[in-house]
Amino acid sequence: MDSHSSSTAKRAKHAALARPDMGEFGRHELAILGAPCGDIQTLVAQLLPHLAPALRVAYVDADHAAGDTAAAEATSGTAARPTPYVAENGLSAELVDKITYRQLNLTRALDRFSQPELLAHESVVLVNGNHFRARQQVVIVDPRKPLDKKLDRLTDVRLILLADGQTDLPAVLVEHLSIAPLPPVLRLADMAGIAAFIRQWYLVAAPVLRGLVLAGGRSERMQTDKGKLHYHALDQRQHTAALLGEFCPDVRVSVRPDQAADLPAGLKPLPDTFLNLGPLGGLLSAFQADPNAAWLVLACDLPFLTRHTLEFLVTHRQPARAATALKSPWNDFPEPLVTIWEPRSYGQLLRFLSLGYSCPRKALINSDIELLEPPVPAELRNVNTPEERAQAEKELIG
Repeated sequence: MDSHSSSTAKRAKHAALARPDMGEFGRHELAILGAPCGDIQTLVAQLLPHLAPALRVAYVDADHAAGDTAAAEATSGTAARPTPYVAENGLSAELVDKITYRQLNLTRALDRFSQPELLAHESVVLVNGNHFRARQQVVIVDPRKPLDKKLDRLTDVRLILLADGQTDLPAVLVEHLSIAPLPPVLRLADMAGIAAFIRQWYLVAAPVLRGLVLAGGRSERMQTDKGKLHYHALDQRQHTAALLGEFCPDVRVSVRPDQAADLPAGLKPLPDTFLNLGPLGGLLSAFQADPNAAWLVLACDLPFLTRHTLEFLVTHRQPARAATALKSPWNDFPEPLVTIWEPRSYGQLLRFLSLGYSCPRKALINSDIELLEPPVPAELRNVNTPEERAQAEKELIG
């Protein structure tokens, strides 16, 4: 091989980015197949009272009359349908406010990239598996819909449901599933049991919680690096990392690239890859490093924060929401720098950045989050100036 060929072979075509763990329609999706479409729709409708509002449920189906895909939030109770304005009069998109729900009709085709984006706010996506594939499946045993021609869709079966009158599993299904442990089997009429399975399935898939200390600020008001200040035995970078370490298996310290070499021994730097964006840059850099983790974020200028408040936040974490945040005692808005950011908030933060906003709080205010009253509001007090530092030192020593 000549030098030119060798150089070409070694050159990376694309950046080595970690990708979010997405299916066809979302992170947590189940295709339901093996029964007529009407029965699948009825099953989803009967499950909703057992799942919502703890889980935001989306339902994906096809409109047989129009022959188009309809991806709709099932909690609204009504699926979006194409309208003549879009289908016949040349309108490429129509957004209709139905007061209790919103309907978006498009002429452009949906692809594997746009589908998860449209359903990014939902925690669970249930899919009519007669028409569409999903990463994991629920199989209904019903003689009206034999499974022998759909075995290629059964890639990761998590639950089997027996329709009325069915007592045995088809031999073709048993053989297909023989290489793995047989999944649970329930009656199709057992709505409480099916809902309990889905809730547990979702809980088990909750993302790992990683810790992030935000220490990349320029500390202009303090006139010295806030992360290096000592209110306790360790500096604030070390102290905050130690707090996070009690709840997170991995803790990183968000810093500017020029700060990484200056961290104390034992701390893991996570240099910003999104520069000059303040806290948002550190948060986006964390998600770029691991887009499949939830990040418990703490600013390094919170010397009053204790394990008690962090334990409260982690205990009340709601992975089905975009984030779990504490309410600021000073303005009743979410406090973005004492927050658990779930993986699906990554896209929301990028969307706000694309619109020209770098404020994480604005993203929280406009997202589906769990907002908690802090157990000790005074612990959320941050320290930004020399005067505030002197007062904090006096109070903490006292």
